[in-house]
Amino acid sequence: MPPKFKRHLNDDDVTGSVKSERRNLLEDDSDEEEDFFLVQNQVDEVIDVMQENITKVIERGERLDELQDKSESLSDNATAFSNRSKQLRRQMWWRGCKVSKSEAHGKIGQHLRAVQSPEGKAPDYKLSEDRYYGCLTFHYVS
Repeated sequence: MPPKFKRHLNDDDVTGSVKSERRNLLEDDSDEEEDFFLVQNQVDEVIDVMQENITKVIERGERLDELQDKSESLSDNATAFSNRSKQLRRQMWWRGCKVSKSEAHGKIGQHLRAVQSPEGKAPDYKLSEDRYYGCLTFHYVS
């Protein structure tokens, strides 16, 4: 009696099984390979998107730094402009006072000449405050 667990195979059985196994392996692997390549493509796409996002975040950070530098520069320039405008306003005020003072001296001189003139008629002047410069000025009233 032959051994119980030993199987005797024919050559046709072995050849037939090899062909059918090949066919099954090729067909079955193709679905799994397609799934693998689909998943791999999706992973590659996600990696590309993440790399683009990281690049965009870095560029955004650089632009924010540039914007902050520009805003600080603008603030510094605004402060300098404000200080310079105050200084110029004071300078123009004093210049206006000097002009008013020289006008007043001129008018007083004219008045003194008129008083000393043979006719004795003095011109009429009105003392008023100049609203632009805030200084006292003399105005001739005819």
